[in-house]
Amino acid sequence: MIALVRSFKFLQIKKTQLLLGFLLFIFKCSTPLNQISIGGKTMGTTYNIKIVSGSPIEVENMKVSIDSILVILNQQMSTWDPESEISKFNRWSSVEPFEISNYFFNVVEKASILSQKTQGRFDITVFDLLSLWGFGPNPKSEIPNKKDIDSIMTYTGFQNIYAEENLLFKKNKRTKIDLNAIAKGYGVDVIFNYIKSLGFDNIFVEIGGEVRFSGYNRNLNNWSVGLENPPSNSIGQEKPFFGVFKEKSSALATSANYRNFVDLDGTLLGHTINPKTGFPVQTDVLSVTVVAETCMEADAWATALMTLSYEDGAYLLEDYKNISAIWLLKRDGESRNIAISGDARIFEPIFEIK
Repeated sequence: MIALVRSFKFLQIKKTQLLLGFLLFIFKCSTPLNQISIGGKTMGTTYNIKIVSGSPIEVENMKVSIDSILVILNQQMSTWDPESEISKFNRWSSVEPFEISNYFFNVVEKASILSQKTQGRFDITVFDLLSLWGFGPNPKSEIPNKKDIDSIMTYTGFQNIYAEENLLFKKNKRTKIDLNAIAKGYGVDVIFNYIKSLGFDNIFVEIGGEVRFSGYNRNLNNWSVGLENPPSNSIGQEKPFFGVFKEKSSALATSANYRNFVDLDGTLLGHTINPKTGFPVQTDVLSVTVVAETCMEADAWATALMTLSYEDGAYLLEDYKNISAIWLLKRDGESRNIAISGDARIFEPIFEIK
């Protein structure tokens, strides 16, 4: 009798669950969904936003608010704007405190934490190194000599700056910073959280390839992100994506050398500089996409992992189970492999997953 009662209760629970699931399905299918798209230019690149809702959305007002936030971020953290906060800080030749705004403080504070976690592979004090190797707003035009590199390395290193209560300090007055490897990710988070605060749940935010999303698209499916496949001379490898990432809620950022390089005296160099050596990196990694809780974290980790081989990067991530990574690796000739660390999954891969 006890067993029969328990079975009856179990069936009641299952029926209730099925009924709730059916009602949810009916609700979703009967509720008309609106999808709006907002786009524009920011941070030297473009942004694209999608919002899906059962309620009308004031597109023009939404775009004005988003653009206003992005303008503020640029005014604070763009090294290409000589009047931005970061440009003024870089000209601040003193160890006295420099007052910064909230957004700026948040990014520098988080950057310091991420530098420690990545063992210095992510480092925002690389402004002069990037310039020396031909990147940034004031680049050089020839391959630097080791003497110049060694000189800059004496004041490069995340330990040379620290932030306290909206004040930024230099331990070496020559130190300059570059936030390009984290600012886009932070911008994605700020915009995502702003839209979320308005009561929307189905959101997709992208700035310059860095992405954060939640909820569903207008077809009530998980959002999809194509993982870019670099150009190749090999027949059959010219497909634009090497795989597709699908989740209900996530943040992704990709770092790759094939997107941004400079020609110095006939030598093509990728933009990823190892802050521990001062030299551009040369590894088996074509690109690395990081999946994290925030886009700022993903952005910084992707930059850090690009300075390492796949094996060394995977080893570093063993201590951080909340960070996943997807590598695209070059092999002999034009062949390629995919490698995955953590819980990340990809669909429709065109290369073997090792």
